[in-house]
Amino acid sequence: MRLSLLLPLRQTPPLAGLGRCRLSALSCRRLSTGPGPAPQPAIGQDSVEVLGRSHSRDDFTNVTPKILAKVGRNLHNQPHHPLWLIKERIKAHFYSSYIGRWGNPLFSVHDNLSPVVTVEQNFDSLLIPSDHPSRKRGDNYYLNRKMMLRAHTSAHQRELVRSGLDAFLLAGDVYRRDEIDASHYPVFHQMEGVRLFSNHELFAQVQNGEDLSLLEVGGRRTPQKQETHSLEAVKLLEFNLKQTLTRLVTHLFGGDVEIRWLDCYFPFTHPSFEMEVRFQGDWMEVLGCGVMEQELLNSAGAANKLGWAFGLGLERLAMVLYGLPDIRLFWSQDERFLRQFRVQDVHQAVCFQPLSKYPPLHNDISFWLPEESEAGRESFEANDFYELVRSVGGDLVEKVSLVDEFTHPKSGRRSQCYNIIYRHMERTLTQQEVRLVHEQIERAAEAELGVQGRY
Repeated sequence: MRLSLLLPLRQTPPLAGLGRCRLSALSCRRLSTGPGPAPQPAIGQDSVEVLGRSHSRDDFTNVTPKILAKVGRNLHNQPHHPLWLIKERIKAHFYSSYIGRWGNPLFSVHDNLSPVVTVEQNFDSLLIPSDHPSRKRGDNYYLNRKMMLRAHTSAHQRELVRSGLDAFLLAGDVYRRDEIDASHYPVFHQMEGVRLFSNHELFAQVQNGEDLSLLEVGGRRTPQKQETHSLEAVKLLEFNLKQTLTRLVTHLFGGDVEIRWLDCYFPFTHPSFEMEVRFQGDWMEVLGCGVMEQELLNSAGAANKLGWAFGLGLERLAMVLYGLPDIRLFWSQDERFLRQFRVQDVHQAVCFQPLSKYPPLHNDISFWLPEESEAGRESFEANDFYELVRSVGGDLVEKVSLVDEFTHPKSGRRSQCYNIIYRHMERTLTQQEVRLVHEQIERAAEAELGVQGRY
């Protein structure tokens, strides 16, 4: 189960209502939006410079120049970018559908919090165990052992709840080391929502609701609820959550969309669910959600409330709703791409007209893997190779696939062969220029990953 999809959800109109004054304590962690050029990120011998701050390097530092160059681009805040359009559609739906007692939007929106977070924010604040595989260095971008680029926008969940917010949407760029294909990219964008309820708010519409309680003493954890929650409260909360998300997805996909719910697991919600929609004949996962773990709320100073949270990927929704075939397109500066999304109304339908499809070039790379470490652990991870390919080839690389594995019958040495597809989004590549890039990848793999080439 990928963490990305809840809380797999993920910039900023004025904060609604009281959210404006409650967030004063967070102002120092916001991205600068003032005039003048943004500070350029850089990786030095002893430090990493990002968003105007210096972070000491250590043995965990694995962020690369190409990834740092994406920090601060904030595609979801660029007017008329497809990710901005999706974010604005979701925001407009919540603004119009959920109104507070004073006539203001119930949900505030936060889309400009810095993607540089502490490891504690990204994992510990969400109750993710210290040995959870999602913490692996091979899956994340670390500035050092204490700081990283957030792997999900949920890294800010506790601080926003602690600031006094009961209902908010949060959007931003997130960073994960991953495979390379048309639907995966090391930087993507999430949007999530959180809503908390007091005893009165949840039971106000229930007959004799004053006799019901959010919490109970001496309960036990079951598949339906947490040990401190009353079953009545959880069922009402679950109904409200699913109703809210069904309305959102119907707003995005149309009234005739088919929806189904699946039980799943996230470390920071219980019970937890995934929503799938029927799209072009197949079931497609669009978001994850669930009842927030009470321990998380307790640590954020909201022990007397219950809450739900959901998360979704903006790229996935945009690719489906606008018919975009390749995730690299979101980073394109090609005017033929960008002008298709300059619409007068964010709700206006857009059907992407493909740019010229330039021919792919295929090149294979084979190598012997390094020996296992003394502790018996694999000394080669595929994600490290994918990251190296991205660092050298950048967006020229469309896909990397493992096509063959071989174990020598006598020595026991293992080798792998990967196929790398190169394709530029805006022009035709030549085999000569691709070969230069491919040779750089070969040399870098031997120097940095300890493999032995079989070229």
